Amino acid sequence: SDGDISFMSQSGAFITAVLDWAAERDVGFKDIVSLGNKAVLDESDFVAEWGDDPDTDVILGYLEDINDGSSFVQTAREVTQETPIVLVKSGRTDAGASAAASHTGAMAGSERAYEAGLDKAGTLRVESVQELFDYAQILAGQPLPDGDEIAIVTNAGGPGVMTTDAVGDSDLQLAQFGDETFSRLREEMPDEANIYNPVDIIGDAPAERFETALETVLADDNVSMAVVVACPTAVLSFEELSERVVEQQERFEKPVAATLMGGKSVDAGANVLSEAGVPNYFDPARAVGSLDALRRYREIRATEYEEPTTFDVDRERAREILESGARRGSNRLGVEAMELLDAYGIPTPQGDVVSSPVEAEAIAEEIGDDVVMKIVSPDILHKSDIGGVEVGVPVEDVRDTYEDLVVRARNYQEDATILGVQVQEMVDLDNGVETILGMNRDPQFGPLLLFGLGGIFVEVLEDNTVSVAPVSETEAKGMLDDIDSAPLLRGARGRDPVDEATLVETIQRLSQLVTDFPAIVELDINPLVATPDGVQAVDLRLTLDQEKL
Repeated sequence: SDGDISFMSQSGAFITAVLDWAAERDVGFKDIVSLGNKAVLDESDFVAEWGDDPDTDVILGYLEDINDGSSFVQTAREVTQETPIVLVKSGRTDAGASAAASHTGAMAGSERAYEAGLDKAGTLRVESVQELFDYAQILAGQPLPDGDEIAIVTNAGGPGVMTTDAVGDSDLQLAQFGDETFSRLREEMPDEANIYNPVDIIGDAPAERFETALETVLADDNVSMAVVVACPTAVLSFEELSERVVEQQERFEKPVAATLMGGKSVDAGANVLSEAGVPNYFDPARAVGSLDALRRYREIRATEYEEPTTFDVDRERAREILESGARRGSNRLGVEAMELLDAYGIPTPQGDVVSSPVEAEAIAEEIGDDVVMKIVSPDILHKSDIGGVEVGVPVEDVRDTYEDLVVRARNYQEDATILGVQVQEMVDLDNGVETILGMNRDPQFGPLLLFGLGGIFVEVLEDNTVSVAPVSETEAKGMLDDIDSAPLLRGARGRDPVDEATLVETIQRLSQLVTDFPAIVELDINPLVATPDGVQAVDLRLTLDQEKL
């Protein structure tokens, strides 16, 4: 039948199944498209087309992959300001991730890239076909709520508790009623009723008692939306109830969802609701989940997309460093490329890579304190495992330590390319938090930034978040909020909070670097030490695609 939902799918079989499902439930579609092998038009083209179509209220999609992630993100971002896009994305496997060279590399082409990309695109991601259509119905039929507070009206205690639990699992809150609401409910409801949210108007409630309760809670400014949960009783006509629910929804223009719990007895009422665009779900958890989708979509529409900041950097110097690395014939660069970060204004500790004991001593004297020394070799990835790192070396031991490090590296691998030894000032880890900042270039979405807890905890805790570059300041701040260890950065356990502004700026500067140089395929700064006084990039690893230089 005709409808206001347009639907695209990369699976033909899936479309047939959906058409059967829709016919059974009288769900109407505006357009249905099988994307097939996407020879000419792809998902972005249809999103753009339906975004301009006044008759399409909701865009649904079943996607297995996305052709051009960045064009999809740009197109969808504009369209979702007017028309919600709800997607089921299949294929949650991370095959091939283990072959990656860096920590960040494990994300390529993965589930996380899609999550970050679809998030940036402003789409609502769902887990199942049922959710896809649950969301479609409510987004097409109901207004957006102006807050997150929900009222529950029910004639049965048990389903009321189920609904309350579902609210607890969502990002909605149970509304706190105002005094006027309480006094009116006290007056109008029987003594055994529960007038607190969830409002239980008990089993002998006819349709009009439901109506009075619903009208009273919707009139309360503390209530942004409501769900009506009704079990069949001898005194209740579902059809009459539905007519009254529709009237009150239209009067207050707040979103309402219904849960009519019953078999055939529900049909007449469900039709009344569906004609008016009030969704009805057999399970109260689905009703709450769908109202939560309205909240999510409201947040998407309220998101203001800012342009990423452009910093004043030394692009030419950065290019020279990458090219000289490539000339050495290695596609993997380490701390010898630290100046790359300097060129983009990312703070690094004082120090340098040197090729003789005498030069090492000169750098240590310049630093004027104990130093850290590391062997620099593209062939030796895990330097500390082979004794290739010495910490707290006093100036007088620097020459001997230089010789020791080279000998250890040769013993470990005779033909290893040794570019020298890095001599670096010690970074105060006691006062700081070790984080990781990295990038991996995803085949669909391009550069994917990763930020999280770093140092030795990277593999153990796996506390990190990803975002598609380039990122704006707000998105970079959001990355800090997204990790579980955010309190560590903000001064948990009596520590001083780290310099968050510089950390946010460093994420943006790395975003600019990897956007400027498509030749950088992967990059890890681990650790990036954040202290109350700023940040310092202590170690660097990156992989180049030389053909793109």
